[in-house]
Parts: sequence; C-alpha cells; structure tokens
Amino acid sequence: MYTGLVGRTNITAAAALDRLREGNGRFASNVRSITSLISQERRADFATSQAPFAIILGCSDSRAPAEIVFDQGLGDLFVIRVAGNIVAPSQIGSVEFAAERFGTTLVVVMGHTFCGAIEATLDTVLASATDAAPSRNLLSIVQRIRPAVEPLMRTELARDRKALAREAIRANVRIAVDHLTHGSPVLEQLYLSRGLAIVGAEYDIETGIVDFFNGVEDAMSKSVPPPAAV
Repeated sequence: MYTGLVGRTNITAAAALDRLREGNGRFASNVRSITSLISQERRADFATSQAPFAIILGCSDSRAPAEIVFDQGLGDLFVIRVAGNIVAPSQIGSVEFAAERFGTTLVVVMGHTFCGAIEATLDTVLASATDAAPSRNLLSIVQRIRPAVEPLMRTELARDRKALAREAIRANVRIAVDHLTHGSPVLEQLYLSRGLAIVGAEYDIETGIVDFFNGVEDAMSKSVPPPAAV
C-alpha cells in the first residue's frame, strides 16, 4: 500500500542510475562532492523522514561500501549488505520495504571483484572428501551462491581458477537479479505499475569502477515518473 507513508522519492530509475554513475565516476577519480561530504550536517532532517533514490543490495566486504563507492551522503541510499550479495527472504523483504515505503524505483545488486564468499563457494565445490566442511551458517551462504558456480565448472573456465571466480561473481549477480525480479509478487507489481527496475553491477576493487552490466537498458527506458501514489 502507498497510504500514510512519510518521505517518497520522485526520481525515475533512469535518473537514479545516472546519479549512481556520476557518483561512481567521482569516486574512481578520487573526487568527493561537497554535498556528500557535508550531508552529516543535515542528519536532523532525516530524523522523521527519508527518501533514498536507490536501493543497493551489496556484499558485506569492508572494501565495498556503497555510499562511498557511489559518493553519496546520508539519506541517499537504502543499503542492504550480506556476504556474497545473496538473495534470501530477509533481503527480499528489505528491498520490498524500501521500494514500497519510499517509492524508490531503482534496485542495484552489486557484486565485486575478489569476493571472499565466491572463493569460499569455489573451495566448497572443489573440496575433497577429507577437507573440512564450512560451518552450517557459512554453508547457508555458500548454498545460495552454488547455483551460479556449478554450471561454470562444466566449462573451460574450470581450468582457470581466476577466470572462474571472475565469471562466478557476475553469474551470482545475474541470479540475484532474476530472483528479485521474479521471486517477489510485490516487486513484480512495482515493476509493472511503478517503474521499478532491477540492475546488476560489479564493483572493481582495484580501479574503483562499477560496471552496470545487467538490466541497464530496461532501467534507462524508465525515464518517465511513475503515477502519483494513492
């Protein structure tokens, strides 16, 4: 429902994606905007309201903080972080919450290079019977990444661990995007009626550049504001 909600964004998915690209361009060039730097001075403004223009589902890795990578400040992004940027019920619920409550129309699933969760999954898939198994809790993450890895193991990539890991990162993002797009009736309805777009991206830890590689054309086609909330 869209009634009784405080703080809603009017930014389209296309405009939000442009804003993220611009912010990442500044970050990769070692530049920070004054707006993001002084946003903490406005923290009292967000005490009772917020209107994040994008939802970021990213990895918990300490080297991939979305607000910094996209040069944004307080109140700009609704960020969900979990190892391996996996999609489980709690992550879907978090995306649904932000998209419904704040009218945010862009969701970005962001993986990154040198992802430890991907490496842990590869280690598990390639492990011998005598190797120590991961803990039950870590295994719950590995099992959600495994469907992205196992098909790649049947290709020539299996001969090159580095190339395999790199492709697994993107495959994992694609699966997460598909899960969000087709695994939630709430998000499906927002996609059809409210201009929601779900995009996949990869952050390169070495260069600082985010490559939006999945769902971009769909997001850029959504440049008309959604109908007013009722």
